[in-house]
Amino acid sequence: MKRTERACIITQLLSEHPNRDFSLGYFAEKLGCAKSSISEDLKLVRSAVDAAGLGYVETTSGSKGGVRFVPYITKEESVAGLEKMKAMLEDPSRNVGGDYIYTTDLLFDPEIGQSCAMQFAKHFAASEADIVVTIETRGIGVAMLTARLLNIPLVVIRREARVSEGSTISINYYSGSSDRIQKMSLSKRAIKPGSKAIIIDDFMRNGGTLKGIEDMLGEFDTKVVGFGAVIVVEGNKGKKIGNFFPIIMLTDTEDGYRVAVNPDII
Repeated sequence: MKRTERACIITQLLSEHPNRDFSLGYFAEKLGCAKSSISEDLKLVRSAVDAAGLGYVETTSGSKGGVRFVPYITKEESVAGLEKMKAMLEDPSRNVGGDYIYTTDLLFDPEIGQSCAMQFAKHFAASEADIVVTIETRGIGVAMLTARLLNIPLVVIRREARVSEGSTISINYYSGSSDRIQKMSLSKRAIKPGSKAIIIDDFMRNGGTLKGIEDMLGEFDTKVVGFGAVIVVEGNKGKKIGNFFPIIMLTDTEDGYRVAVNPDII
């Protein structure tokens, strides 16, 4: 097999499994060549990935040694995906009455979802989180993409307990989006005690849901190392959490909502 052919296979394997450690021995056995040849192949892969702006290939430490692919989104790609979301949110027809905006189609749009997930993955890359946590239903898509990019599991909290999940823990929390007390439930088997979690949600008004999830995770001896929300309503006093990372920010004005992309992103 030629070096360029091996490099293509290595690139595909790394890109399909972001943030997963691969030993040189794995590639050597799979491709039937020496580790020294793999090392030379990786120089070619690293150069190509960097030149294309896809991310970077980094060496991992340890007795076995190896590599991992860390994807990132370029500023141009980020602006394109998020400006598309911004333009769609600015459409007056999305107002469904009161203070509510229709966002379901945005959150399940693959391009927008990937753009948001890449931003979350980049922002929380150094958090050393073990899991990504969200609550059903609309935030699941973005949270799943984020978990995949970080190569960690996704845990989904339910609104109601399910018999199929065995023993559960349930708590009540105040949701600012619905302006009422709601309930969330999680199986006792879902999380290992002592884990570190990133919480991702689709929409945040006063942070009640995110705070509820944090309280729930406290029952599992799990530390929250980051909060992320796709859409955040700005200007509301008394937010229940202080340190969060938004993608899109909405400001309520007399003429409706003003939509802006988080300036820390662009």
